[in-house]
Amino acid sequence: MLLNVHIKNLALIDDIHIDFTDQLNILTGETGAGKSILIGALKIGMGEKLPKDLLRDPDKEGLCQLLFLVEDAQVLDGLAAIGVYPSEDGELIITRRMLHGRTVNTINGETVTAAKLKETSAFLVDLHAQHEQQTLLKRAEHLKILDQYGKKNLAGCKAETERLYKAFTALKRELESLQMDEGEKNRKIEYLKYELSEIEAAGLRPGEDEVLEKKYHKMVHAREIIKAASDVYRTTGYTDSASSGNEISRALTTIRNVKDLDPDLKDIYDQLSNVDALLNDFNVSLNHYMLSMEFDDAEFEEICQRLDLINHLKGKYGNTLAEITEYQKHLETELVRLEEYDSYVTRLSEECSIAGRRLEEAADRLTAARKKEAEDLCGKIKTALLDLNFPEVRFDMVFDRLPECGAAGRDDCYFIISTNIGEKEKPLYEIASGGELSRIMLAVKSCMAAEDKIDTLIFDEIDVGISGRTAQKVSEKLAVIAKNHQVISITHLPQIAAMADSHYLIEKTVEQNKTVTNIRRLDEDGSIAEIARLLGGNEITETAMLNAKEMKDMAAQTKTH
Repeated sequence: MLLNVHIKNLALIDDIHIDFTDQLNILTGETGAGKSILIGALKIGMGEKLPKDLLRDPDKEGLCQLLFLVEDAQVLDGLAAIGVYPSEDGELIITRRMLHGRTVNTINGETVTAAKLKETSAFLVDLHAQHEQQTLLKRAEHLKILDQYGKKNLAGCKAETERLYKAFTALKRELESLQMDEGEKNRKIEYLKYELSEIEAAGLRPGEDEVLEKKYHKMVHAREIIKAASDVYRTTGYTDSASSGNEISRALTTIRNVKDLDPDLKDIYDQLSNVDALLNDFNVSLNHYMLSMEFDDAEFEEICQRLDLINHLKGKYGNTLAEITEYQKHLETELVRLEEYDSYVTRLSEECSIAGRRLEEAADRLTAARKKEAEDLCGKIKTALLDLNFPEVRFDMVFDRLPECGAAGRDDCYFIISTNIGEKEKPLYEIASGGELSRIMLAVKSCMAAEDKIDTLIFDEIDVGISGRTAQKVSEKLAVIAKNHQVISITHLPQIAAMADSHYLIEKTVEQNKTVTNIRRLDEDGSIAEIARLLGGNEITETAMLNAKEMKDMAAQTKTH
């Protein structure tokens, strides 16, 4: 349920708080008072796109905040599935703050996208804006309404049909890609064999390129490396009389001659012996390394050619040896497929036919399930229409077949209606009467709301094009819906205003040389006075007041019974 709306600095609204109640909340006001601004603000709070020049004062922050109380277990599960969790007491706060072209959206303080607001609001509110009933004139919308109504019972059939459609179209695309004449097939086979033989002839080994590149790098810098190593070997070895090895050997001999003269010299002698041994090991290792650097030009040329070949294959078949190997497997598979082309195409055609039959069967099951849901939905809509002053109404759904089966099945279905005795049922999308469309949409919404578990229904002038007895029937229908849902409705009809459980007045005033829109909840006397204005215009007569009070009393009796 929508508990509170806080709007600040949007269009003609300066700063207002609206506390809504359960059951039927009715909003009335003069034309131009700002009713559409309020609905627009609610849409913004629910994630709709922000209009340009929305802020009343562009230098101040705009705010739209909606406070909901969520208690229904099914709704809570739906919100949890999208990662939205009300507080422990069931409260959920949607906030949109706007300033200098930037918008910050939050749900219970957590920043979210506008898309997330829309997704969340879909579980909480069904908002019927002005002229939305025109969607009933779009044939394609009728299937959407049916699928939304029966989403629980249709989910399995729809998922199966979509899965089989994807499988069928994948096979069909593959089969179409194989269509070729004998000459084209032979040319493809020859090209595949050429690529395959080029890779196979290379005899690639895993990791070979890394080993060769390391050797190549080493060989390219061999002269520089050997010169440096030779200099070090001469300096530290034993070939030159002044080399480190000879010098340490002489030092070791010198200290050996005197180490027995003082016991403390033994440790020093041992340390120098270790240095001599380490230097000797170092020189052995360095000598082995220099010997390993010896290679001839033929070996270097062989490595260069091998790397050129590997890089050539990488340029054609993959960035790494692993990718080239994977491509080689693909070539082998394609070659076998083409060499066994006729049998493969025959087998694939059979698979495609089987997949097509399975898809058609699934689509038929979906159609049967939809027809069952349509019978239930149309029966409920007809009952709702009887309540809305369509005494002779007939309402049904026609199922046509699309030329081809798609992911959503093969149904092209639409509602048909007859509102008069002896009148043939016609497609709903051919109806032009605004008053009839408004009532039909109200009937549809009432049926959908019961199925969707949406707690709050908002109607922006659902009463367009109606009056008199029909207006009374619409008010009664709204009151019935409001027994199980919170209903918020903007109206200009006194019959509907009289049915309000909570009546709000939207009015435009001038404050400090500024025109502002305000909204306030009316008490019983205020509600009667507003209904009298709706009955008689700006000049409220005693007769209008009496009529208004009588309407309130009759509405109270109607709701009681």
